[in-house]
Amino acid sequence: MSKLTHFNEQGRAQMVDISEKKETVRTAIALSSIKINQDIYDEIINGKNKKGDVLAVAQIAGIMAAKQTANIIPMCHPISLTGVNISFDWNVDEEASIYEITIQAEVKTKGSTGVEMEALTAVSATALTIYDMCKAVDKNMIIGPTMLMNKTGGKNGEFLR
Repeated sequence: MSKLTHFNEQGRAQMVDISEKKETVRTAIALSSIKINQDIYDEIINGKNKKGDVLAVAQIAGIMAAKQTANIIPMCHPISLTGVNISFDWNVDEEASIYEITIQAEVKTKGSTGVEMEALTAVSATALTIYDMCKAVDKNMIIGPTMLMNKTGGKNGEFLR
C-alpha cells in the first residue's frame, strides 16, 4: 500500500512539497460530456440561446477554470500553464433522441507537478457552463462521466486510459 502524500505525520492534510521534483513537460487530457434535449441542441447549433454563444462561453469558462484550479481544489499547487485547449464533439442520433456534447480539455505545463486536476476542472466547468446557459430550456441535462484520458511527464510517466 502506497503512502498517502497529502497527510503529514500527524495525519493532517498537507500540500505536498514538490521542491525536489524534476521539472518536465507535463500534459493531461480529460473528457466529460453533457446530454441535452433536441430543443437545446437546436438552440446551440442555430445560435439562438438568449444568453449568447453557448459553446464559446463554455470554452472560455473551461480555460478560466483550468487557470484557477489551485483556488478551488485545496491541495493543488498553483502552477504556470503553458496551454489549455477545449474542444467539442457532437454525438447526435435524432432517431434515438440522443443529443450529447463531448468535451475535451488538453492542458500543458513545464513544471514540477502534473496538470490532471486542471484538465478535469476545465471539462467540469465547461459542462457546468453549458448547463447554466441552457437550464431555462430544460433542467434534465445530464453531465458526465468525467475522466482523465491521458497524462504525460513526471516520475510516474504516461497514463493512458
